[in-house]
Amino acid sequence: MIADLKPYPAYKDSGVPWLGEVPEHWEVLPNRAIFDEVKERDHPDEQMLSVTITKGVIRQQALLADSSKKDSSNQDRSAYKLVRIGDIAYNKMRAWQGAIGTSAYKGIVSPAYVVQRPRVGSDSRYLHYLLRTPAFAKEAERWSYGITSDMWSLRPEHFKMIYCSLTSQEEQSAIVRFLNHADRRIKRYIRAKKKLIKLLEEQKQAVIHRAVTRGLDSNVRLKPSGVEWLGDVPEHWSVARLKDVANVQTGLTLGKTYKAVATEPHPYLRVANVQVGRVDLRHIKCIDVPIDEAKGATLRDGDVLMTEGGDIDKLGRGCVWRDEIPGCLHQNHIFAVRCLKEVLIPEFLVGLMASRHGRAYFQLTAKQTTNLASTNSSTLRAFPVLLPPLPEQQVILAETTSQTAGISTAIDRAEREISLLHEYRTRLIADVVTGKLDVREAAAKLPDETGELESLDADESLVEAEEDVDNEDVDAEPEEAEA
Repeated sequence: MIADLKPYPAYKDSGVPWLGEVPEHWEVLPNRAIFDEVKERDHPDEQMLSVTITKGVIRQQALLADSSKKDSSNQDRSAYKLVRIGDIAYNKMRAWQGAIGTSAYKGIVSPAYVVQRPRVGSDSRYLHYLLRTPAFAKEAERWSYGITSDMWSLRPEHFKMIYCSLTSQEEQSAIVRFLNHADRRIKRYIRAKKKLIKLLEEQKQAVIHRAVTRGLDSNVRLKPSGVEWLGDVPEHWSVARLKDVANVQTGLTLGKTYKAVATEPHPYLRVANVQVGRVDLRHIKCIDVPIDEAKGATLRDGDVLMTEGGDIDKLGRGCVWRDEIPGCLHQNHIFAVRCLKEVLIPEFLVGLMASRHGRAYFQLTAKQTTNLASTNSSTLRAFPVLLPPLPEQQVILAETTSQTAGISTAIDRAEREISLLHEYRTRLIADVVTGKLDVREAAAKLPDETGELESLDADESLVEAEEDVDNEDVDAEPEEAEA
C-alpha cells in the first residue's frame, strides 16, 4: 500500500523554505491564522502534564515512572495553564528540539509553557504530526531567540509568525487516518524485532553464564561458592567481593555552582550514553568544573561503565570504556569500575554482570519502583566476583566471543532494522503531512480500526527505546516564566 503512493497531480511553491512545494490546492498560512493562544488558569486539581522531546504531551506521572527525576512543580498550581484535549502545548526552551505536540489529555502545564488552540477547520492530530517533523524543529530553531542554545526560546509572538501548510479538514483527517494505520504497522514490526532481540540476548546470556561461572572444562572439580543462587564453582577459582578486586568511582553531581573557582570545560557521559554492551557517543555534552573535581570523575581506558538505575533486566549490565574520548568525565548516575588488572580483566567482569549470577544479584539487591530499579555504590562493591586465574579468564573470553559471535551479529542486525524503521517512519510522516505524497485514495481503502486507536505518541510511543530522560523537563520553571 505504501509503495504505491504517488505525489499530487500539481504543486506550487509555498514560499516557505521548510515546506518547499505543496499541493496546488493547499493553503500556506501563518500560525496566527491557525491557532489562538490560550491562558486558562486556576485549575490546580487537574493532572500535571509534561511536554517532552520524544513523546510530545504525556502525563507527568508516566514520565516520572520511567525516570529517576522528581516532580519539581510548585505546590501552588493556580497559575499553571490548563490544556484541553486537542490543544497544542510546547516548551518554549525546547521547541526547537521537538518538545511540542497535541494533548490527548486534559491537564495543566507549567506557566512558562505555551498553549495554542487550533481554530475551527484544523485537525489537531494533523497538526501534531506536522509540528513534530524535523523540518518544523529546524524552523522553530530559526525563530527561537537567546544568547546560547540552552537559552533559546520560541516565544508566542514568534510562533504565530511561522507559516504552516493546511488543507481541508476532510483531507487532514484522511492523512491522520493513513498515518495512524502506518504507525500501528511499524509499531508491530518494532515489537517483533524487540522480542527477537530479547530471545537472542537470553541465548547469549546462557552461553556466557556457563563459561564465567563454570569455565570450559566440564570435568573440573567443584566446590561450594558460598553464594546461594550460584551453587558450585571450579575448585581452583577464588571468590571475592568487587571492592577487593576493583575500585568504584562515582562521578560528578550535576547542577553545582562553583562561584569564583576556576573551571575548565570537559566532555562527560550521561546515563543515555551507556547502553548494554556499548557506549553511545552520538550526543556528548560538556560541563565546566574545577580541575580538582574533574580528576575524581575522569574515565580511564579499561573502566567498566554501569548505570545506577534503569529497567530491572538491564541493571548491572555494562560495557568497557576504551578511552574513546580522552579526558571524558562521567556523571554520578554512572559508576566507573576500575579493575585491578593483575587479577581481573574488565571484559570478564562485564560477562559476570551480564550472566544469570549478575542478574540474580542485582535483582535481589535493587531498590525497585513500579517500572525502574536502582542500586548504589555499596551494593555494587559487595558484588560476588568469581576469579579464575588470569590466563584462564583470557581463554574463557576468547571462547565465549567465538561462540556468541553469530548471536551478536543477529542482535546488531535487528537493532539496525529497528533504527531504519524509526527513520522510515520519520520520513514517511514528513512526506505525507507536507504533501509530498498523496494518501487520500489509500486512506479511503483502509479497514475500520476504531478499536485499535491509540493516542498520538502517548505513553507507549514508537520512539520509547531512544528516549533520553536527561533531556526531558519535569515541569520545572524555565526562564521567562510569565507572571
